[in-house]
Amino acid sequence: MKIIKLFFLCVSLALLFLSCAKDPSPAPAPPTSVTTGVYVLNQGSYGHNNTMLTYYDFTTSAATTDFFRNVNVFGLGDTGSDMITYGGKLYIVMNVSGYVAVSDKYTGRFTDTIDLKNAGINRGPQNIVGYGKNIFVSSTDGTVAVIDTTTLAIQKFITVGSNPWYMAISGSNLYVSNSGAFSATFEYDSTVSIVDMNSLTETGKITVGINPGSIAADSAGNIYISCQGDYGAVVPKLVKVGLADKKIVKSVDSALGIIRYYNGALYTTGGYSGPVNTGILSTSDLAAIRPSFVTDGTAIENPYGVDIDPATGNVYVTDAKDYSSSGVVFCFDNTGKLKFSFSTAPGMNPAKTQLIVK
Repeated sequence: MKIIKLFFLCVSLALLFLSCAKDPSPAPAPPTSVTTGVYVLNQGSYGHNNTMLTYYDFTTSAATTDFFRNVNVFGLGDTGSDMITYGGKLYIVMNVSGYVAVSDKYTGRFTDTIDLKNAGINRGPQNIVGYGKNIFVSSTDGTVAVIDTTTLAIQKFITVGSNPWYMAISGSNLYVSNSGAFSATFEYDSTVSIVDMNSLTETGKITVGINPGSIAADSAGNIYISCQGDYGAVVPKLVKVGLADKKIVKSVDSALGIIRYYNGALYTTGGYSGPVNTGILSTSDLAAIRPSFVTDGTAIENPYGVDIDPATGNVYVTDAKDYSSSGVVFCFDNTGKLKFSFSTAPGMNPAKTQLIVK
């Protein structure tokens, strides 16, 4: 027994000597502020409190994962569902934790938490947009919260449809997709709520299709809604609505996840039952402009999110892989050729990107 202990002691001393002899250089410290780059919201795994914020610096081509924790010592919480920068602040919606985390846009320094609970019960915040002096947050309890960006106080809750999800702005109206199926009866909704952002009231609803999800507005007075169907008999559809008369202009069978509008086209990810690719569609007939947005053969295993830089036309596609591995973010030019990519390791399920220019 003594010989065995002496052996391990000798090995330990040898390893200590070697480690000291190598004198490895310390890893570079993560940045404490950002200049020009992109934030990535990694949702993490449901119930594991592992949402992370990645920051990729365009100048150094370096990605810093868990940027929020690096700056603030503590983490974000459970299942980040959306984020925006608005004014000088960064707002991150934490669906399972039930709040919006607010930080300085450039330093990531935590400012405050906007609690979204009703008598202690989580409202289930999901999507966020900004307009004027307010931000708007949809929640699964059938409301949209109106939050003053100066005081961070909740001004009111606007009642909309069942399980509101995604939102888009056109003019002074907010359009909210009501997906339903988040109740005891498990009934899907089929409407988009119209909210006047000046009076802060719901002024009507548009019937679009079963289980409406992602929604985008163009510059010509139309909105586009990805309706998921019932994952059975009712097939998914992509619906175009003219806002002048609030009527459906075009509807095609198409299984899509996220949709974004940019410069006369729709950029999409595949839906639950759709093709696993990143698409580009015509806004006139909703047909594919080409079979895949990507033109250089870059392989994306599981396109999870898509965002466009309006200044350059660069397209950011997030890859969730198998939902349990570290994610990857790809940046393409507007012709579909890869410009660069980076890992979000150990961040999982990258869902949303947000450009930062200082």
